[in-house]
Amino acid sequence: MIISAGANGIGLAIARHFAANGASVAICDVDEEAIAAVAAEFDLATVCDVTDADVMDNFVKNAVSRLSGVTTVIANAGTAGPTSNLEDIDPDDWSRTIAVNLTGQYTLLKSTIPHLKAQGAGAVILMSSAAGRLGLPMRSPYAAAKWGVIGLKETLAMELGPHGISVNAILPGSVTGPRMDAVLTAKAKATNISLEEARLAEVANASMCRMIDPQEIAELAWFLASPAARSVSGQSVGLCGNFETLR
Repeated sequence: MIISAGANGIGLAIARHFAANGASVAICDVDEEAIAAVAAEFDLATVCDVTDADVMDNFVKNAVSRLSGVTTVIANAGTAGPTSNLEDIDPDDWSRTIAVNLTGQYTLLKSTIPHLKAQGAGAVILMSSAAGRLGLPMRSPYAAAKWGVIGLKETLAMELGPHGISVNAILPGSVTGPRMDAVLTAKAKATNISLEEARLAEVANASMCRMIDPQEIAELAWFLASPAARSVSGQSVGLCGNFETLR
């Protein structure tokens, strides 16, 4: 299995779950310290910026060689981006958010798809978000990128299905961890409310009134990559506690 942004948060939970279940795992991440901290756990752990196509191509070549092939590819790299009204967003922040969340999936898939096609089977999992089916005030570049991931998933499912390759997207809701903490802190500051008020408002958007643990996403990814899901393709699978409204 190859996964981008696999040294932190959701990606690390997925990588560890696959490894614990016997999979050979190659991860990349832009965070050098995080890669160093977890490198011993995986077959390959490399520092990469997913926006650099040449760097990603080298990572994939090394991973395929080290793993003696690849059966599952998970495009997980993402960044929260700015928390602000659109007219106040700096163009560089907009471009970086799109580059990591959408173009970063292209760079990984461009290099891995030929290997999947050559073996005539495999699973591709794209990480979108509940923001990939809803509007998300003060997070416009993030939402735009995650909607783009859904379009990418729909197209790739049609392109790769004849080669025996499934393509699905996972749409998490609010996931516990440092990234969500940073988003809520920025939102609280921008809207002049307390951090606790921001957290309660976020949870209130889901009818199950809870945030998502990264391990839940890991377990869903494992299912989508398993033989049990061999005919599941082209799907946007929500894991959000019914995240529907924006109160």
